[in-house]
Amino acid sequence: MDHAAARQNMVDCQILPNHVTNPSVVDGLLTLPREEFVAAEHSGVAYVDEALPLGNGRYLMEPMVAARLLEEAQLHADDVALCIGCGSGYMTALLAQVVSTVVAVESDKGLAARAGETFTRLDIDNVAVVESTLTEGHAKQGPYNAIIFDGAVGVIPDTIIEQLAEGGRLVAVVVGEDGIGRCRIMMRHGGVVSGRDVFDAGTPMLPGFEREASFNF
Repeated sequence: MDHAAARQNMVDCQILPNHVTNPSVVDGLLTLPREEFVAAEHSGVAYVDEALPLGNGRYLMEPMVAARLLEEAQLHADDVALCIGCGSGYMTALLAQVVSTVVAVESDKGLAARAGETFTRLDIDNVAVVESTLTEGHAKQGPYNAIIFDGAVGVIPDTIIEQLAEGGRLVAVVVGEDGIGRCRIMMRHGGVVSGRDVFDAGTPMLPGFEREASFNF
């Protein structure tokens, strides 16, 4: 398979028509070999606009959703970013193409090791993978200019919101009580965090971020 042609087609047909305009994000999508972040049996479909299984209930996010999240994060070259749910490392690697440093939290030891090996193979050296509980983030290296969730969540924990720097942006696909996922961007200005929904998006959930069931009496 001609992966380079598939990568160009992904950008031309999935990414650019969906309001992704940050040149650094587009360049990262054009150059980063997505096939390196999927299982060998999925190499031939690495560039389709679908979430791909990584095992143990984890998924590689759809390219278009990942690109839109990166676009909404308003990334800068000197940013320090936090990625929640490193998985096989694709979103983290995309971030690393744009920002100064990425801290990627991963709870699955196998996925963390796999991501680290892929980063080494691709000479991506501005990423630190931390094996930890996803819902805790990694306050030790914070605060962060950008925080991105690599998977949908039912709730965004206050513990992670507190790791957002002044002027920072947090983006995540949040699944509401209606079951619909929406990209939410949260920003900290003057010590106050505010948020808004930007677009609808469906992508598999990250473990541990499920919304608690509500009861009607």
